[in-house]
Amino acid sequence: MKWIHGIFIGFFAFSLFAQDTQGFFLEQGFSPKRAQKPPYQWFSPPEGCTALVVVNAKDTLAKVSKYIYGNNANIYTTQMITQPTWIQYIRMLSPHILRYPGGNISNQFFWNAERGCPPNDVPDSLFFYGQLAPVEYWYGKSQDTLTLSVDNYYRMLKKTRSTGIICINYAYARYGTGPHPVQTAAHLAAEWVRYDRGRTRFWEIGNENYGPWQAGYLIDSTLNQEAQPRLISGELYGRHFLVFADSMRKAAREVGADIKIGAVIVELPREKEWYNPVERDWNEGFFRTAGNAADFFSIHSYFTPYNENSNASEILESASRETGRMMSYMKRMCQQYGVQLKPIALTEWNIFAVGSKQQISFINGLHAVLVLGECIRHQYGMAARWNLANRYEGGNDHGMFNFGDEPGVPRWNPRPVFFTMYYFQRFFGDHMIRSEVLGPGDIVSFASRFHSGEIGVIVVNKGIQTQKVVITFRNFTPGKRYYLYSLTGDTTNGEFSPRVWVNGVGPNYATGGPIRDLERIPAWCGLVEKGIRFSSPPRSVQYILIENK
Repeated sequence: MKWIHGIFIGFFAFSLFAQDTQGFFLEQGFSPKRAQKPPYQWFSPPEGCTALVVVNAKDTLAKVSKYIYGNNANIYTTQMITQPTWIQYIRMLSPHILRYPGGNISNQFFWNAERGCPPNDVPDSLFFYGQLAPVEYWYGKSQDTLTLSVDNYYRMLKKTRSTGIICINYAYARYGTGPHPVQTAAHLAAEWVRYDRGRTRFWEIGNENYGPWQAGYLIDSTLNQEAQPRLISGELYGRHFLVFADSMRKAAREVGADIKIGAVIVELPREKEWYNPVERDWNEGFFRTAGNAADFFSIHSYFTPYNENSNASEILESASRETGRMMSYMKRMCQQYGVQLKPIALTEWNIFAVGSKQQISFINGLHAVLVLGECIRHQYGMAARWNLANRYEGGNDHGMFNFGDEPGVPRWNPRPVFFTMYYFQRFFGDHMIRSEVLGPGDIVSFASRFHSGEIGVIVVNKGIQTQKVVITFRNFTPGKRYYLYSLTGDTTNGEFSPRVWVNGVGPNYATGGPIRDLERIPAWCGLVEKGIRFSSPPRSVQYILIENK
């Protein structure tokens, strides 16, 4: 019996690890991609080689989900459709999927309420970090200039040619004071599904509900008519998840919609030193009560230690390390708890590093390149960066665009990460293929194949020395030309430059990049017959497109 049981467990573990972690995100998120050859000017490649990149065109690692390039359209950054400059930049960025309404605000958001008119069964104060404080609720019908209504969110998606992922208010099931708070909150979510009428396929039940910074993590149990405990748990969330999912799926059937519902999952093992007891036991409790009820798992990562003044090397190293660790853990966790591995959505990601303007820097732009490449390599179904716009706070700003409070630059001026993510999409195909680097460990490469036959390669130099890079191929005959864009920072603000140069063309303003000229900047072009070679300056990224025969 032990032998048979061992064989069964071994097969079960293999089947879990073999499951597709992209799943239905590829149904709408994958399409054959044709390379767009840029305008170009000839350049003189360097002689010599310190790093050799070997690309195997027939060794396919993954399909590329376009939902990897997503972002968060949080609610507190205007009605958006009233900001044509910003809308145009988002269209250029082409994130494909935009999450709404938050973030933490999701758990304080009432999608069908007018401003100042929350439901009658919500308290005036809620607990945050264990302290009772007056709460600010948010409203889906508000037309305030600094918020984003539900209807304008839908309009914005059309204008930016994006699809949506909606995070519904789970915490209302906890802090609601009515006779049946779970059913009431689930009904509210289901009503949104009915109102949506199939415009949105992806839905999340709650946001980071395992954390004391969230509404509903801790409640005044004397106000709760269902005798819910004061402190949340993964087990309780799992029971409530079943009620929400049932109501929302019933609503979807009524309107003829196909929806997928995600569950809040803690992204790394319980041994992580700063986890609270709720976080440590969250996943086990959820799966004990909800089992396989979720369609996908929603996880978050801010990669670097919380509120530490991390240096550039620490930030860049975190991208590959943490992205791989999270996916490995998700697979082990499913095996451990005996549940099916579902598609993985990294619905928030950025860095926590503060104190040296890291978040608005070119280094964070390089970090984004590494995260995108690793998410594709490890087959995440979706990733949404946090966020499009935020608050400056002395440079501790997760926003990709200046909200208007950064000194010396115009509102909506794009930060360096805009430029690194913009070129990533332009130069990365629909299938990731294997590439290997022979040389310094500071050089990282990601290679791809386009449906139209070209090869796209991205090279990141994480180090502080210039490298001379040569690209060679297996199972691919290149054509006549290759095209190159090289993005670099400068020494402004030490190693955390807030500026970016594109092929030597500098920024239009004190921070950011050459946004006014971006679509007209020519690529550097070389002849393949002389070798595909280029310089990779310290802390830089190169995007290379190679013609096919």
